[in-house]
Amino acid sequence: MKSLSLSLLFIAGFFLSCQSQTNTSKSKPAPVRKGLSVMATAANKFIQLLSDKQKEKTLFHFDDKERYDWHYIPKSRNGIPLKDLTEKQRTAAMALLRTALSDTGYKKTTAIIELENVLRAEEGRPANDEYRDPTNYLFSIFGDPARDTIWGWRFEGHHISFHFSSDDNRLISGTPGFLGSNPAVVLSGPEKGKYVLKDETELGFALLHTLTAKQLETAIISNNAPGDIVTASSRKAMIQNPKGILYSDLDTAQRKAFLQLLSLYIHRYTPVYAADMMHDIEDAGLNKLQFAWAGAQQPGVGHPHYYRIQGPTIIIEYDNTQNNANHIHTVVRDLKKDFGGDQLLEHYQQGHHHHD
Repeated sequence: MKSLSLSLLFIAGFFLSCQSQTNTSKSKPAPVRKGLSVMATAANKFIQLLSDKQKEKTLFHFDDKERYDWHYIPKSRNGIPLKDLTEKQRTAAMALLRTALSDTGYKKTTAIIELENVLRAEEGRPANDEYRDPTNYLFSIFGDPARDTIWGWRFEGHHISFHFSSDDNRLISGTPGFLGSNPAVVLSGPEKGKYVLKDETELGFALLHTLTAKQLETAIISNNAPGDIVTASSRKAMIQNPKGILYSDLDTAQRKAFLQLLSLYIHRYTPVYAADMMHDIEDAGLNKLQFAWAGAQQPGVGHPHYYRIQGPTIIIEYDNTQNNANHIHTVVRDLKKDFGGDQLLEHYQQGHHHHD
């Protein structure tokens, strides 16, 4: 039996409860808000377990420009990495992540963390290598979840970037939300056959393959897939002049396949927030959604392909081109509420006048 890696051990640890420590600040803290949400409670527990030095790394103002600095590549990041946390602190941190994601979303996220070990072995890196490192994923918290009605947080590292914004105890934004997988399918070694984003690939092809030859003329926007998601790590996501086939031009069975694909991405998140996203999409009009495809029309390593769903409120992208088309990037962008949206930031700033 394979031994569990360090990261798997601490990921499993979110099942353990974590005890809060008392606030040791000398200045009298503002009163904690009554009836905190599950997410705010989990964030507050995590913060209370941190030392003052750790808090300096982890905590930012909600309107700090750091909140908009995001990427999905291996790079230096601000925040506190898992490797700098004790087991108890890691458990509390992963419990916070658990409040924002669905079961499948959480499992995919932790499986992507585990792929760092696969890459480390594939690339012949030493066991303590930091470029491929399952403990080099960072938490950052913006605002004070115990006392501010508006606050947010980020969980980010290689191939994972989630940004959450809360207002009045309600999760109102979980985007940008990026999950990637390299390798897409593990081809050798003890993890051979592992395929983290399999559903994203298979449901995309399933929808494509329902289309008639005539419909494909509209849906296929290029014979060549772009080298990455088109929106990249932009501050504001937008693809001008959307192309593809409209939801309104699909038959009943095709619409079902379309909605299965859309639902897959939305349900990475906790059910209440997923329902809110779906409500926004429906309000803006399902018939305005477009499905676009580029590249190979059959799956498999060596067949680069790309698709996206775009509508008035959302862009979802999937790209599998790198590493001989065995390297997936996916992203969900809310065109109105990325990072919580401009209105939320204005609302926050009206109630906070700090000078540091």
